[in-house]
Amino acid sequence: MAPRRWSQHVTETSDALDVPQGTFAQDDPAKVARELMHDAEGSKRRKSSPYRSAMSMPTFLINRAGKNLPARRKRVLEQAKEVLREEFGPQAAAPPKTPRKRSRRARSPRRRRRNGPHLAVETTRIVDRD
Repeated sequence: MAPRRWSQHVTETSDALDVPQGTFAQDDPAKVARELMHDAEGSKRRKSSPYRSAMSMPTFLINRAGKNLPARRKRVLEQAKEVLREEFGPQAAAPPKTPRKRSRRARSPRRRRRNGPHLAVETTRIVDRD
């Protein structure tokens, strides 16, 4: 019997999603992303947020396949990750941040430290008055 691979062990024992067969075979990245998110929201095996679980699946597949993954399939999976980020990512749910307004009051000059190794040492000239 051949030795078990790490990816097989992860697939069998992890708290990852149960993804229906054929999800990653689709050619439309948006469909892959939506199906992953749907599966993540309904899964009871996940430990983190649905978004993080959904993002981990295409990453795992890309890493697991390595050089054996065709460029076209990898491109679709990377695009699916982009769709997940845009539609379901943490920024998608949060309202956009508005820039803070600066006050118009004049800023006081910075205080200078009188002591410290970072300042140049002033030298005084000693004059002999004889």
